[in-house]
Formats: sequence, structure tokens, C-alpha cells
Amino acid sequence: MIPRIDIDQPAPDTFDYRVTHESEPLFDDSGFSSVMHCLVAAIEGLSPEIIAVEVAYGGYVSGTYPLAVIALNHEQIAAHAVNTTESIREALSGA
Repeated sequence: MIPRIDIDQPAPDTFDYRVTHESEPLFDDSGFSSVMHCLVAAIEGLSPEIIAVEVAYGGYVSGTYPLAVIALNHEQIAAHAVNTTESIREALSGA
């Protein structure tokens, strides 16, 4: 099973996440100060048999990563998610 972590920013300086598998909700939380904090909290809540997750921010998937890679590189993966979403939004706006 490879669940998906969806991270969103519902208000300035506030982030939330939800973890799903095949569109079925597994768990969620809110009130975090960054994408990175959401990512860390989400992977901490996963069961031990999960070996990889798909990461999305703002509705755009930035990649599928083994949990061990996220644990060691959570700052870079969070930054990649933000950069991917910003790039897609710029492309869609014609900027």
C-alpha cells in the first residue's frame, strides 16, 4: 500500500494534511506552521508496514518517496513539493 499525503494551506501561516489510500481517508491533522511540519507529522502517523508515500501540496503531486528517504530528507522533500506547486501554478497562469 502506498498512501497519499495531501498538504494544503487553508490560511496564511497555517497548513494541514490528510492521508488517504485510494481516496479513502486514513487520518488527518491541521494547524501546522509549514509544509515540512505537516510532512513529518504525517509520516509519524503511518503504520510500520508502509514503505512509501505519494506527496502532494496544493493539489499537485511532487513525487512518491520511500519513507526512509523522507525521514532523512524531509526538508528537501517539503521544499520540492512547494517548488513543484509554485511552478505548476505559474505555468497555468501564463507567467
